[in-house]
Amino acid sequence: MAFNGIICYNYIHASCWVIIAEAMLGFGNKALEYFRMINPIEHTRTKETANKYKTEPFSIAADIYGAGNLAGRGGWTWYTGSSSWYYKAGIEYILGLKIEKGILKIEPCIPNNWKEYSIKYKWKESIYNIKVQNPEGKNTEVTKVLLNENEVPNAIKLDGSRNVYNIMVIM
Repeated sequence: MAFNGIICYNYIHASCWVIIAEAMLGFGNKALEYFRMINPIEHTRTKETANKYKTEPFSIAADIYGAGNLAGRGGWTWYTGSSSWYYKAGIEYILGLKIEKGILKIEPCIPNNWKEYSIKYKWKESIYNIKVQNPEGKNTEVTKVLLNENEVPNAIKLDGSRNVYNIMVIM
């Protein structure tokens, strides 16, 4: 993470909590910037950065060293706590896919330059094709939700009856 020009890496759990906090505050641009900063692929794009990072490009590290000759090196890969918080930050807080007690809500906090994105979600035997459109370049705030072309509240009861549901979310 970068704060006031100082780059601070270390405990990835805390970095994920910062991403979640930025999203909760409505700062989608910062949330995605920080999300990308800790993405392992960003640390392994070139041979030089991969040699510095020294861990798998497909596994979240628990920490990234920030001092001395180890600066930039990942540690404790395959650490489930970090990966689950990273997943939660991306899916629930940036993309906004939230499911609680069988109710699906879409509450995104995205960069304002994202015009649209889509999610395919399977619940039991049903498929939910979700498309989020952002014509006004917002970070947050859903204006309208359509379920199979009918306007509904942003709280859709999940149904596992082998149906396909098309959800359009307009920000």
